[in-house]
Formats: sequence, structure tokens, C-alpha cells
Amino acid sequence: MKDPTIVPLKDMFLKITPTPMVQNDLTDIEKKHIIEEHFKIIMETLGLDLNDDSLKDTPKRVAKMYVEEIFYGLDEKKFPKMTVVENKFKYDHPLIETNIVTNSCCEHHFVPILGRTHIAYKPGVKVIGLSKLNRIVDYFARRPQVQERLTIQIHEALCYILHTEDVAVVIDGNHSCVKTRGIKDATSMTRTSKLSGIFFQDSMFRQEFLTSIPRTNEIYI
Repeated sequence: MKDPTIVPLKDMFLKITPTPMVQNDLTDIEKKHIIEEHFKIIMETLGLDLNDDSLKDTPKRVAKMYVEEIFYGLDEKKFPKMTVVENKFKYDHPLIETNIVTNSCCEHHFVPILGRTHIAYKPGVKVIGLSKLNRIVDYFARRPQVQERLTIQIHEALCYILHTEDVAVVIDGNHSCVKTRGIKDATSMTRTSKLSGIFFQDSMFRQEFLTSIPRTNEIYI
């Protein structure tokens, strides 16, 4: 018998804005081997000595980091298990979680996007554990991204899992591609948002959520 608390995710990815990808059947081991060999070429092209003790294992470390850590969110099978529980207290006000650490990677330059995600939803019959919000954010952040798409993907996933449109997502991001290259603006912050249901329609709910978000100059990244 199926556990009614487990959210079926089979169709979720069909309903979520996709990340540009092509299908391949490579295993994680195969991916790491290919990335390692290509990263050796990059380092050698830059003139680095791969016989140096400090550098010789860098291609292997980078490959492992890409596949197992910072880009694990490209694999649908690694989406966190989702369980819902009964809203036994009949709580019907916004549930708000702010300052969720969000570490992603700019898909244009492959450098970090570091930020905070703020989420609100109005519970219905079921709710999910608070840590699940963090896990959903981390999963979609762990892939090459643009902040706008990341915001929408998190929002769409929450709407699907919670069976409601009463969801709001705001992300404050610090982009290394702006901070460390090009214009080299170290202080600017980018904010994106997606609000639907009561958070879009009702100014009272919207205001309660938005005023709960710390000002960007209070966020330490």
C-alpha cells in the first residue's frame, strides 16, 4: 500500500519550467571521468603544471564537486523525498520562512550566485516540514542557473507539492559575474520574485510576507 504522506513526483518535472538540457545516459562515474579529463586540458591550456602537488588532483576534485555537489540538481532522481503531514492545528495564516541560504552557479560564466531565498505559503489540509523548503531551494539552486528561472522553478515545485497557488518566493542574489568581473560591482544585489494566489491578490497577505524579508543590506553573504 502506498504511503499517503509521500508526495508522488512523477509528473512534477513536466510541469516545471525546464533548465536547458540534452538527454544523456552517462552514470555519475562516467561524468566525473569525462569532466576530469577535459578539466586537465583546460588547466594545461592555461599553462598550469599538473605535476605540482597542489594541482595534480584538482581535475578530479573539480569533477567530483560538479557531479556530486554543486550540480547535483541536474539529476531528477536526486530530488529530495517529499512527505506531507496533516494540518491538524487548522493553521490558515501565512507560513513564512526567510533567509534560506541559496548557493547556485551562474550559467553564463560558471561562477557563484550566493544569496537568500524567502518563502511563504498558506497551508491547506496538508503541510510540509520546514526543512523540506530548504531542500527544495537547494535542489534547484544546485545547477547552472539564472536567478529568474530559479525563482520560478522553486515556486512551481511548491505549488505542485502543496496543491495550492497560495505561494510566494523571493530571492536576493549576489552574482559573482557582476562582483568579480566586468563592472566589478561588489555591493549590488539582485531581487527576483514570484507571487501567486492570495499573495498576489490580497495586499494584506502580500504585505505581511514582504515586510518579513530582511533588507538586503542586512544579509551577510
